[in-house]
Amino acid sequence: MSIESITFAGHSAVFFHAGEHVIAIDPWLEGNPSCPEALKTPDKLDFIALTHGHADHASEASRYAKKYGSKIAATYELAVLMQQEGVAAEQTFPMNKGGTISWNGLTVTLTNAFHSSSYDTPNGAVYAGEACGVVLGDGTRNIYHAGDTCLFQDMELIKNQYQPEIALLPIGDCFTMGPQEAAQAAKLIGCKLAIPIHYKTFDLLTGTAEEFTTACNALGIETLVLEPGQTHSF
Repeated sequence: MSIESITFAGHSAVFFHAGEHVIAIDPWLEGNPSCPEALKTPDKLDFIALTHGHADHASEASRYAKKYGSKIAATYELAVLMQQEGVAAEQTFPMNKGGTISWNGLTVTLTNAFHSSSYDTPNGAVYAGEACGVVLGDGTRNIYHAGDTCLFQDMELIKNQYQPEIALLPIGDCFTMGPQEAAQAAKLIGCKLAIPIHYKTFDLLTGTAEEFTTACNALGIETLVLEPGQTHSF
């Protein structure tokens, strides 16, 4: 099964289409002010990968899993929290960094990231495991979603091990890398195409796609800026 296209839903939410399957990373949709109305209620959602537990990434995942019967891959602690919210244990893939699972011909690997991770419950925020990146592969290409992270030198190890063709990188600054750091990340990762995410959703996220594109161009890296709702086909 091949990954045929990617749709940006705003912030860090991304859909991948592979055959009849829809895969999402960090599907924060209904509460996402940058998500188009047409994407807030997907027709189907077969698989969800979560980078970490923060509300703007994981707060709606259990609801979608229960509605659509989606599988969820996440760190062990976050997967257990999904189960505590009513997701059946057999729908979850508890994982951790360095681990890979297979699902319908696709592979999902959790990589390192540097960020905090908590999950909001009625009793307050609880520990949700460490923040991660995700490498999604179909045997032909690997796609790297960095989640929320700062720049770190070991991104070069992601390049060496997985050779991601496409990298989705946070550029908003304040909580993650800014545009300049994200361009350096794209260089370390060695991707053929860099797509900015996690920007413009809130006023605190001051990094812009224009700054990112300029910084990447200076390093000879091709960028693709997707507006929320736009799809890129491979």
